[in-house]
Amino acid sequence: MITYLLKSGLLLVIFYAVYKLALENEKMFRFNRVYLIGSLIFSFVIPLQLFSIKPLFSTPISVVQLDGIVIQTNEKVSDQINYYQILIYTLGIIYTLVAIVLIFRFIKNLYSFYKNIKYNQIQIVNDQKIVLVKESILPHSFWNAIFINNDEFENGKIPSELIVHEQAHIKQKHSLDILFIEILQIIFWFNPLIILFKKAIKLNHEFLADQAVNEQFESVSTYQSLLLDIAYNKTNIALASNINYLITKKRFLMMTKEESPLKIILKVFTVGIVSVLMLFIFSTDAVAQEVSKIENKSKDFRMTTDVDVKPEFPGGIVEFYKFVGQNYRIPEELSKNKTNGKVYLQFMIEKDGSLSEITILRDKLGYGAGEEAVRVLKLSPKWIPASDKGKPVRVMYSLPITIQPSK
Repeated sequence: MITYLLKSGLLLVIFYAVYKLALENEKMFRFNRVYLIGSLIFSFVIPLQLFSIKPLFSTPISVVQLDGIVIQTNEKVSDQINYYQILIYTLGIIYTLVAIVLIFRFIKNLYSFYKNIKYNQIQIVNDQKIVLVKESILPHSFWNAIFINNDEFENGKIPSELIVHEQAHIKQKHSLDILFIEILQIIFWFNPLIILFKKAIKLNHEFLADQAVNEQFESVSTYQSLLLDIAYNKTNIALASNINYLITKKRFLMMTKEESPLKIILKVFTVGIVSVLMLFIFSTDAVAQEVSKIENKSKDFRMTTDVDVKPEFPGGIVEFYKFVGQNYRIPEELSKNKTNGKVYLQFMIEKDGSLSEITILRDKLGYGAGEEAVRVLKLSPKWIPASDKGKPVRVMYSLPITIQPSK
């Protein structure tokens, strides 16, 4: 989980940096909308490693399947204080409580729209649903409805530009983007980058709606004056598209900025290159999947290496088994439940004898059994590296560990 969060966080940083440096100041609002939403999807899906891309140039890596290690639970383990588990449990409670608060707020905001639609007068103007509310508010939209103050609407005080602005939000379905980012914020509330993406997405929505108004009325200065008149109103409705969202100098400049087709093409091409690179870099390691398939074919399967000298643990392979057995601490919950099963691991012996790429191929036990095995392997001293034709080479090992409850 930690690896996934780090990878997704790094991708978010990269994509947001590309947006700020190359796209934010360009008049390519529709592309930016796709880019921002696509970046979020890409950043949270690719680290899941649902598929792999095989590298064009890869060096064959020898694989060795070790004999399994059997570790029996010890009743004394239950009496030990596992501070790591306490920390994880505490963080889990904090995460859940904050998520519950955010879910409650999200539902409350949705219900406020439902209540306004149900208990206020509704009119259809030019095939557009208008909800007339008693509160003194600026026009705003959500889903397929525009919410307007009843008195101002009846007295004809709502400029046509504001209605067109909100209609643009509805026609372009900006509410879908807002709901999507709100759900992500509930799940990943601890990631501040979500807030930056949310701000960028909502501002880009305003660029799109401003563009729709100016294309219809062809009077940028009049529309800008209207925005200045309402800029003092700081009221913002959660989940809604608000016309007064970030009325800044940048928003005015975007209305008069000229498009450069060549510049846009170059920037789109650059974004495409970055996306492809990120896809290759963060895709699943094909070797890991191949080893997993080998392991599934037969429990007693052995793949011999084609190297001249295999890696060797200091003191021999028996000492390695002792090292794992002596350092492995049964997770408390696993010991209590007296659950037995296997954990399948994979690790690389590097050219200098160090262990890297320690991966859990399969964990049938849960309760942190696989993570504990990874911790033990990270404590391993350096091995005597493998060599082939006098040169040190990397070798991959696959290790099954069987956990049995004590009788």
